[in-house]
Amino acid sequence: MAGGNRLTRVRRRFSGRAVWSGLLVVFSSAVVAETQFNLTRGVTPTSREVYDLHMLILWICVAIAAVVFAVMFYSIYAHRKSRGAVPAQFHENPILEVLWTVIPALILVAMAVPATRAMINLYDHGDADMTIKVTGHQWKWKYDYLEEGIGFFSNLKTSDDEIQGKAPKGDNYLLEVDNPLVLPVNKKIRFVITSADVLHAWWVPAFGWKQDAIPGFINENWAIIDKPGVYRGQCAELCGRRHAFMPIVVVAKEEQDYRNWIAEQKALRQVQAASADREWSLAELMTNGESVYGTTCAPCHQPNGRGVPGVFPNLVESPITKGPVAQNLSVVINGRPGTAMPAFADQLSDADLASVVTYLRNAWGKNSGDLIQPSQAKSAKQQAAK
Repeated sequence: MAGGNRLTRVRRRFSGRAVWSGLLVVFSSAVVAETQFNLTRGVTPTSREVYDLHMLILWICVAIAAVVFAVMFYSIYAHRKSRGAVPAQFHENPILEVLWTVIPALILVAMAVPATRAMINLYDHGDADMTIKVTGHQWKWKYDYLEEGIGFFSNLKTSDDEIQGKAPKGDNYLLEVDNPLVLPVNKKIRFVITSADVLHAWWVPAFGWKQDAIPGFINENWAIIDKPGVYRGQCAELCGRRHAFMPIVVVAKEEQDYRNWIAEQKALRQVQAASADREWSLAELMTNGESVYGTTCAPCHQPNGRGVPGVFPNLVESPITKGPVAQNLSVVINGRPGTAMPAFADQLSDADLASVVTYLRNAWGKNSGDLIQPSQAKSAKQQAAK
């Protein structure tokens, strides 16, 4: 009941403050909202307040422009030289000086009040029902559900054939992921946003805000999603070579559906933990490794493993993938400081680490026969952590 009462108060506060937009917003919605050139109202209280503020300021500017141009055109027509008009000679008229100083100042104050109120509301992330930690990585997002103790990475799902123009592009080209962020509707959700490497920016237009992800710094924002649906966004800060391949997908669910999804995720993680304690066959490791490589490694090293000359190494001929298994595991787990190769110790499970290293050593015709078990990856991670 306490959460429901708090949500009711938040909605009442925003609905009451929306009254100031009045007939201007009603008119603007009817005339402009259906065009593709305007902002959208979104699905959160802040997004609608931002939209209403935008339309209010727009129509104030339109009214000022109409008055100014009307006076200007009238003056040009009524006081033209052909009618014998003689320019008035005056200087420093006190009344005009006061009017064209005071009136614009009052208009600016009238615009600043609702704008300031909207900014204050935008950063009022107290009394949240849940907290999501968002971490930007090159080039993917990590989501942690702090109250639930679960987290996962969200990678681009668009196929490489679509990107290379070898297959028709889908309806959600470059805006689809393997693991979307799932959230409940009608809950106040606090977002804490940071980065593990370079500057990123988490942006979902339907939420009405964009927040920078800065290494070593935490930014905060919040949202209450009004209705179930799929809401898409993307990184809005130039963050490197694959900046355009870093989408965001949010799936909003009803409360019970969301609770069921949380239960499924916790059960999945138990299965993943148990998988590290069993022996995997080479076929299983290769199948899973190919999938992990496709989402994690292929964006840099290419699907064929040939990399990008001078930028990303060729894994087919690499001495790492042909050398000792322990060295290959170490590079994948710990990364290579000073290069674009990140550490995957916290990004991949033990089974995924073992699978992708097995795949690297047997793919592209190498067929080394090397088979790395999840228990070996787990042991290597423990050694690296010491």
